[in-house]
Amino acid sequence: MNHSSTSKCACCATRPPAGRATRGQRWAAWWSMLLVATLPASVLAQSACPGIHVKILDIRSSTGAVACALFESSVGFPTEYLHAATQIMVIKVRDRQARCDFEDIAPGSYALAVVHDENMNGKLDVNWLGIPVEGYGFSNDASALLGAPSFAAASFPYDGENLEMTISLNY
Repeated sequence: MNHSSTSKCACCATRPPAGRATRGQRWAAWWSMLLVATLPASVLAQSACPGIHVKILDIRSSTGAVACALFESSVGFPTEYLHAATQIMVIKVRDRQARCDFEDIAPGSYALAVVHDENMNGKLDVNWLGIPVEGYGFSNDASALLGAPSFAAASFPYDGENLEMTISLNY
């Protein structure tokens, strides 16, 4: 009996043991490589695995890290991201750029909060009036005029397929 394990995500798939490729398989591989070589770089930059892929825009400096917090409910949104978020990614800022890729996410309703933790102290620093002095942003570009936006304002539906998003930071 021959069992093989596959998944819909090429980056997570378990591959069968390597064997000798037939002439047809070699030609198919060659044509596939030729096709990939002619694709624009923007297509290749996207993740192959289904998930929520977030490009962070308007990062003012390359110091520190960006924390992306994915929430599936209003509990703790957005201030208690270290304790209440479904998933958290902390990405070192490189050349004023960062990208968070949340993969293997179940379909549902989610909201994202992003913090540019420039001094890497694990929190969004504020001044004596309570106004943030580090960058922050939310999905749907939900605004934070007199406080953090609600989960409902920042929430979005996710169907289990690839979802590309951008979040602009405010300082």
